[in-house]
Amino acid sequence: MAKQKDEKTNVMRVLEQKNIPYASHAYDPSAGLDGVSVARQLGQDPECVFKTLVARGAAGGLYVFDIPVAESLDLKKAAKAVGEKSVSMLPQKELLPLTGYVHGGCSPVGMKKQYPTVFHETAEIIDAILVSAGKIGFQVELSPAALIDLVGGTTADLTV
Repeated sequence: MAKQKDEKTNVMRVLEQKNIPYASHAYDPSAGLDGVSVARQLGQDPECVFKTLVARGAAGGLYVFDIPVAESLDLKKAAKAVGEKSVSMLPQKELLPLTGYVHGGCSPVGMKKQYPTVFHETAEIIDAILVSAGKIGFQVELSPAALIDLVGGTTADLTV
């Protein structure tokens, strides 16, 4: 497993290119892919480990929402945060062609196109945030402010 930890993902390369300090973490996907299992494997508080969700607005645009792994996205709050009448989750089969990432390895960093991104408001009060490194089995830990700034993100109350 130590060999895998040295592997560089596109997300890690983007962070290095932008001189954003980060720590990489590897986990065993066979022990559970859900975010709470990943947080436990990494010895992290699930409130600091965020999952990246992609939704389509009523007007057709795509939006990225990052929320703590133990939480559920409130679609009405998400729509309000991006100024849409409504949003619905992007079908899994559309994720790879539109973002470049697979389900379980989606990151707000390094998508094929930078979509409007909203983080749950708790991202502003935690010291470090963990998000997918763009590949199943890898996470990156960095400053929430640096991450939000990098993707041009905003924050809002997004959970049920």
